[in-house]
Amino acid sequence: MDIENMSKLDIDQDKVKLISDRCQELTNIKQKQKEIEDQLSEVKNKGRDLEERVIPEMMAEAGVSKLKMKDGTEVEVKPFYAAKIPESRTEEAFSYLRNNGFEDLIKNTVPASFSRGQDNQVSELIRVCEEHKFSYVKKEKVEPMTLKAFVREQVEGGKELPFDLFGVYIANKTKLTKKE
Repeated sequence: MDIENMSKLDIDQDKVKLISDRCQELTNIKQKQKEIEDQLSEVKNKGRDLEERVIPEMMAEAGVSKLKMKDGTEVEVKPFYAAKIPESRTEEAFSYLRNNGFEDLIKNTVPASFSRGQDNQVSELIRVCEEHKFSYVKKEKVEPMTLKAFVREQVEGGKELPFDLFGVYIANKTKLTKKE
């Protein structure tokens, strides 16, 4: 449709008004959604602060690691570990793992596509690629839960670990267990 023909169209003003109303409704909903998401983020941050800083500090000052509330809920503070290798430091982190005897944490993946009936060739892919100097993509990664367990094991074993290299985050975390 060209502009000249569009100008000759008889536009139903009621339909345009209805469309405009729905667009305004969408704008209002998106604004409300943003406000709710902001509130949720604020509530999550406050909960994390209570869970990882305020309550653990209060319990440490009181000299208790576990207590039971009036409603039967058990409150316990336990160590919490998180780790994520920054993308910009992947090679450095993998070198550290290999040089310190932890290469078994690294998971290697070689993605390839084959047609039907080529199942037998899959098992020889890497050998063939290297033998014929084919270009291929080799992916390496450490599974997040494996990295987390490794970090916990190293820290709890008193071993030195470059925290920044592995994006290590350690906190005490409050655990609430409701009585059923």
